[in-house]
Amino acid sequence: MLSGSKNSFDIPQRPGGPALRGPKSSEVKDKRNRNCLAFTCIPGEHVLEEAAHVKRIVRSRDGEESMVGTLFCTNLRVVFVPQPAPRDAVGAPGCSACLHVVALPCIERLVAVNSFTKAKVLTASSTLKFIPEELILYCRDFRVLRFRFHDSGWEPRAFQVTQAIVQAQEGGGGSVAMWYGSATLRNRENTWLSKEESALPPMLLFEETSDWEKELRRLGAVGWRVSPANERFDMATSLPKYLWVPSRLLDNELKRAFAHFNARRIPRMCWHHPGGSDLLRAAGFHADSDPEKEDVRSVEALLFAGHTQCVIVEMADDLPSPAEIQLSALKLRALCLPDSSVADEKWLSALEGTHWLDHVRACVRKASEVAALLAERSCSVVLQESEDRDLNCLLASLVQILSDSHARTQSGFQSLLQKEWVVAGHPFQQRLNLFRDSDREESPVFLLFLDCTWQLLQQFPASFEFTETYLVALHDSSYVPFFSTFLFNCQWERDRRNQHRASNQLYALVNGWWEPPPLEILSKGGCLVKKGGGPCLPHIWDWALCYTTQQRAQFRNPAYARHCSSTVVPNGSSAPLGGDKPDPALSGSGSVYLLAKGSLLLQTHLFPWENGSLSRKPWRRTQSSESLGEQERSLRCKPSSCPLQPEGLLRPAFVGPLIQFWRRCYLRGSQEVQHGLLASTRAEIAEELDLLRQRLAADPE
Repeated sequence: MLSGSKNSFDIPQRPGGPALRGPKSSEVKDKRNRNCLAFTCIPGEHVLEEAAHVKRIVRSRDGEESMVGTLFCTNLRVVFVPQPAPRDAVGAPGCSACLHVVALPCIERLVAVNSFTKAKVLTASSTLKFIPEELILYCRDFRVLRFRFHDSGWEPRAFQVTQAIVQAQEGGGGSVAMWYGSATLRNRENTWLSKEESALPPMLLFEETSDWEKELRRLGAVGWRVSPANERFDMATSLPKYLWVPSRLLDNELKRAFAHFNARRIPRMCWHHPGGSDLLRAAGFHADSDPEKEDVRSVEALLFAGHTQCVIVEMADDLPSPAEIQLSALKLRALCLPDSSVADEKWLSALEGTHWLDHVRACVRKASEVAALLAERSCSVVLQESEDRDLNCLLASLVQILSDSHARTQSGFQSLLQKEWVVAGHPFQQRLNLFRDSDREESPVFLLFLDCTWQLLQQFPASFEFTETYLVALHDSSYVPFFSTFLFNCQWERDRRNQHRASNQLYALVNGWWEPPPLEILSKGGCLVKKGGGPCLPHIWDWALCYTTQQRAQFRNPAYARHCSSTVVPNGSSAPLGGDKPDPALSGSGSVYLLAKGSLLLQTHLFPWENGSLSRKPWRRTQSSESLGEQERSLRCKPSSCPLQPEGLLRPAFVGPLIQFWRRCYLRGSQEVQHGLLASTRAEIAEELDLLRQRLAADPE
């Protein structure tokens, strides 16, 4: 046993202070030039160590396979370059989410393996008493990367590259400020672009008022306007700059409502039904709220939004909490990893014990109920969550995917994520916990949403423009800190990080990233483009920074059947909120329902306020007026009372085995079948094609 030998290797602990620094610029340039044929470095990235003749082990249906290449450890990521390097393996400029690349913060656990002793988990304070023959990287995106060194196991490079990965991973977590201030992250506020460079795909980022106006016109919501009340984030730092509010509600009246909701997150519209219904989202009522009469009128005007009926959908009644989601995710991860101790015959029971599929089923069911409400009734449906930053993001997105075919296109889906997650203030930094700031706040709510979307993709394969490959890439990208999309908790934080950047700096696109342009280029007529208000880091939607053309082609669904008619509602087709329509808050004719446990419960009070203060008692409920199950059955038997229906309304099934296990995402590190981002063998591609044909044959539409 080598554990008792005299040969030991200490991995020195990195002293406290600034993050791990690389060599000087000239040394960086030399290393980059030496490895430029192997893979493309990001500006500011340098190679710490490398080991040649390394085998990456991949277990597939055909048994254990391997590919020989060079393993690089940089100050930002671990890169494996096969030999010869295929063009589509690491050919993209950033290539931070490809098969053979993992960002340092994405590494959850490092394990060194030697045939003479048991495996050892490595940390910065570890003392290795053997040179590893195999290095295993357990990633937070469910990938497991196995690298086997030279057969003898005594190659000096094996120890050196292992030591470098451990030290870089320990110091590479850092913080948002460290990654944001790195030389890698270039200023994009004033960027130099050549005319040949392509811009972002045709999607809305919702960082400017023009994007909100454009989407409002697409929805045909004539009774709504874009309010700049929060343009300086002085009303609520976690809300976006611009909000959709009723046209007749002035900003000075709107501002009276902020104080009466948790985190000042007031009700605002997130989607308009062509038949006239409106989907809103809001935080819970503030516990210490003491509204005046005019404050109550403003809150009522927001919630009713000109309708005579308002349905409150409380997230806590039927959906899991972020803590419950995290607990299920931890059990799921432990079950799906190769070193799981669960026997094969008990695996399905253990999967059921994680309750992950129960959470998926609950979310799909709730979204289907809300979509049915919007389709059947002309009312306002308000999604209410305590903080309005987790399950509201998930449910609002799912309802729009079910109800609006535009949200099922790639550009529409990305715009939806920008609107309901990124600028709406989902705390990605806390929930993903990429920099290990606080384990108590970690919860993969976004992964749960992607799983729900995958369930819909499985049931309606011809209704989505994107594929499962795209969803897996999106999941993997959430653990990559090279982009601004999933790096911050809200739009306010992004803007704060951007304030210290000099607005007169110019940067040119170099290998897909941003560097100062040479003076000779500027003197030859370079085109200066100002991108005001955008973050310094690129958006994840610049997929060309991560994936090659061949890989991005697999994001597109060849079976997608685009509907002929448009979802745009002409102006005037929906009932306006103003005009002669009575205000329910003034006339007292409005009805409030609570959607809970699949039933609509009529409320005896408009709000839980008594004598101008928030009642500590629960809302009084009358006997259930109708069941959502009965309502859905009636919807299938008779046409809707709404004059206009959204195109391609999806009604998913969510009972029993119809909610499936997302194997391609969760079992990528499995001992038996290891799936990468893309199908690795012809047999797997043929299997997927056969499955797709079966689903298309079963769906006559």
